[in-house]
Amino acid sequence: MPAFSNALTALAALSVSGVARNAAPDALPLTITRAHLPILLVIPGDTGERSLFNSRSEGFTAAAFPGGARTLVVQVTHLLLVASRDDGLGARSHLPRVIALLDAYFAALSLNPTLSGTLCEPARVTVEPGSVVYSGAAYHGATLRHLWVLGY
Repeated sequence: MPAFSNALTALAALSVSGVARNAAPDALPLTITRAHLPILLVIPGDTGERSLFNSRSEGFTAAAFPGGARTLVVQVTHLLLVASRDDGLGARSHLPRVIALLDAYFAALSLNPTLSGTLCEPARVTVEPGSVVYSGAAYHGATLRHLWVLGY
């Protein structure tokens, strides 16, 4: 299996305390029910949603050096969906849970920063808590943008 596929599989297998389900790119649900939440979705590349930091990756970037390691830099988005925006009393009723799940996420990632050795260096992650849109529905959660260096 190629390096990119291995890394996506490893990210989808990241066990985060408190998260009910993880979905790899080949198993993304068309719709999400309350029973699925909280859920982590692995999306190769960018979601197309406006970024809080207004920075977007160029997708795949080759970083090859003559006679050196052949590497590739890629952005992957990990969506954390915690609750429907229609549930509860708005952000204030879900923000503590989003924060707790982000703490659990980074605790899990700190135990496996290279995703079982599939990355050449630890993942760099930018987190944007707030409203997350997936499949036309809005959720309380976070967008986690990973920047990876893969070896080929």
